[in-house]
Amino acid sequence: MKNWKNISLLALIAIIILVGLDGFYIVDETEQVIITQFGDPVGEAITDPGLKFKIPFAQTANYFDERYLEWDGDRNQVPTKDKKFIFVDTYARWQITDPLQFFKRLRDERGAQSRLDDILDGETRNAVASRDLVEVVRSSNRDPKSGATITDVVEDSLEDISVGRDSLQTQIQQLGNKRAEDLGIKILDFRFKRINYVEDVRQTVYDRMISERNRIADKFRSEGEGEAARINGEKERELNTIQSQAFRKAEEIRGEADAKATAIYANAYNQSSSARKLYEFTRTMESYGKVFDNQTSIILSTESDFYKFLQDFEN
Repeated sequence: MKNWKNISLLALIAIIILVGLDGFYIVDETEQVIITQFGDPVGEAITDPGLKFKIPFAQTANYFDERYLEWDGDRNQVPTKDKKFIFVDTYARWQITDPLQFFKRLRDERGAQSRLDDILDGETRNAVASRDLVEVVRSSNRDPKSGATITDVVEDSLEDISVGRDSLQTQIQQLGNKRAEDLGIKILDFRFKRINYVEDVRQTVYDRMISERNRIADKFRSEGEGEAARINGEKERELNTIQSQAFRKAEEIRGEADAKATAIYANAYNQSSSARKLYEFTRTMESYGKVFDNQTSIILSTESDFYKFLQDFEN
């Protein structure tokens, strides 16, 4: 009898422990819970954090994240309205706003990710296919800088757009939320992560861009060569003018110097005979220095002006 009581006590303790372990659960600040009984939801969602109780073994606590969740779309090939095939890579942020409805419609996050694939990928295809490429990659119209002309930029860079990339993203987000109204979730943000041409046409586009920029470079180069020729022409003209003025000034100075020298010569000759002879002697000696050196031999007449002073020197 005593053994039976011990066994019953141990069994009771085990049952209490099991009930305690399965009957109590904890709700974290980042979680929200739906209680199900035999697979069917019971009551409203539990969002208050803390220690909670449920019927053990009969009820189950289903946890859902209350934070912002990530959706990363597949890289899809999509044609634009102007028949340009591009790869579009997208991402979004979403949140479970109604856990009970979320559980009824999607059961878990894997089901939600699959449903978002259908919704957002479909809306992305529809939005891109209804717009030209320029509206998918640009957000606003561009104005050329002051003084720039249409030939200074790529041909289609000033093309006007009516929607733009930012508006297109907002439009996809709004349409996606309309389709997800009864799913218990909300799309908080949607963005194009990357947009690129398909491999078949990418090289063609690059070649066109290179050709366009080479054309602009040739235009600038031609304008630069024309400006350089104009500057060189002005430089030559100014140089010739400066040289001409310098030559004229030099001739004027030389003429004035010659006139002063002639005046000095005339004044010297008009002085006394002794001064005149001294002047003649000095000028003749200067001439000797310019005409003769230590290797010069000359034959002079006795009546030569050169010989006259030499003769006087000998005497």
